[in-house]
Amino acid sequence: MTSAIEINDLRKSYEDVTALDGINLEVPEGAFFGLLGPNGAGKTTFINILVGLARATDGSARVFGHDVESDYRQARDKIGLAPQEFNVDRFFPIREVLEHKAGYHGVPDSTAQDRAESVLKRVGIYDKRNTRFDWLSGGMKRRFMLARALITDPDLLILDEPTAGVDVQLRRDLWETIIDLNEQGTTILLTTHYIEEAERLCDEVAILDAGQVVDVASPSTLINRGTDDIVVQLRAKPAAIPDFTNINSRVTETVLEDRRLTVTATRGGLVAPEVVRRLDEQGHEIIDLEIKRTSLEEIFVSMTRETRSDSPEASIQ
Repeated sequence: MTSAIEINDLRKSYEDVTALDGINLEVPEGAFFGLLGPNGAGKTTFINILVGLARATDGSARVFGHDVESDYRQARDKIGLAPQEFNVDRFFPIREVLEHKAGYHGVPDSTAQDRAESVLKRVGIYDKRNTRFDWLSGGMKRRFMLARALITDPDLLILDEPTAGVDVQLRRDLWETIIDLNEQGTTILLTTHYIEEAERLCDEVAILDAGQVVDVASPSTLINRGTDDIVVQLRAKPAAIPDFTNINSRVTETVLEDRRLTVTATRGGLVAPEVVRRLDEQGHEIIDLEIKRTSLEEIFVSMTRETRSDSPEASIQ
C-alpha cells in the first residue's frame, strides 16, 4: 500500500530544546490517522515540518513519495492544512480568500471560482461567501478553515485541533464532513485534545510524548491493553470475597463493598461469563451486572508523562 506520510528518524531541535527526537512513522494512503500527545509533545512541530513551516534538523519526511524539502512544491500541493490558529486575510470576502489560496497552487481562475463555491457549500457557509472573515461567528470561522484546506483538492488533509472550542452540534457536523472526505479517499491526519474524537474517528493513532512516538495502534487495540471493571450487585452480602482462584490470568483485583463486587480484569467482556458462572456455583444471586470499559483517554494518560509547566519543552508543541 502507498504511504501518504513516511517519516524516518525525524529530529528537530531549537537551541537546547529537542522538539522531535528520532520519529519513525508511516501513514497509509486513505487512512484516518490520529496524532495524540500532551502539550509540548511535538505535534505542531511535526505538522510544521510536513507543510514547510519548519525545517528538520535531521531525518526525512515524505508526502506521497515527495520529500518535504527537496520536493517541496510537489509535497505541499498534496496537503490541505486546517491549523488551530486563525491565520486568514481579513480584508477580502471569504470567497476571494479561497480563490487567492487556490491561485497560489496554480489553480486557474475559473476552476478556483467553482471550487470556492463547492467547498463553501460543503462546509455549510455558502450564504456567507461575500462576508469578511472577522464578521463570521466562531463556528463559521472553523468551517471556513476547513474550506480553505479543501480548496486545493488535497490528497492529505491535516486537521490541527479542528473542533477546539466549538459546540457539540458543530463538532458532529464537522465529523460528518471529515468522515465523508475520508470515505472518498482523502487521507486524514488529525490532532485533537478530545480523546473521544480520536476514539470514534481514527483507524489508528500515534501517541507522541516528549518528541518521541510512544506507540502506534488502533484505538480498540490500545483500549484492550487496559483493565475493565466487572461490577456485580448481589442479592445478599457475602460472608467473604467470592473465590475466583485461577478463574483467569486476566483478573488483577477483586474488591467487595457490602453487596457490590468489583472484579478488575483485562478484556473484561471475556471474563464476565466466567465470573457469573463462579458466583452461581458458590450460591450468590446476581441482581445486576455492568462492565465499565477502560477509555482511550485513560490509556493515553497512562502512556504519557505530564509535561511540567516550568520545563523548557512545554513551549514547543
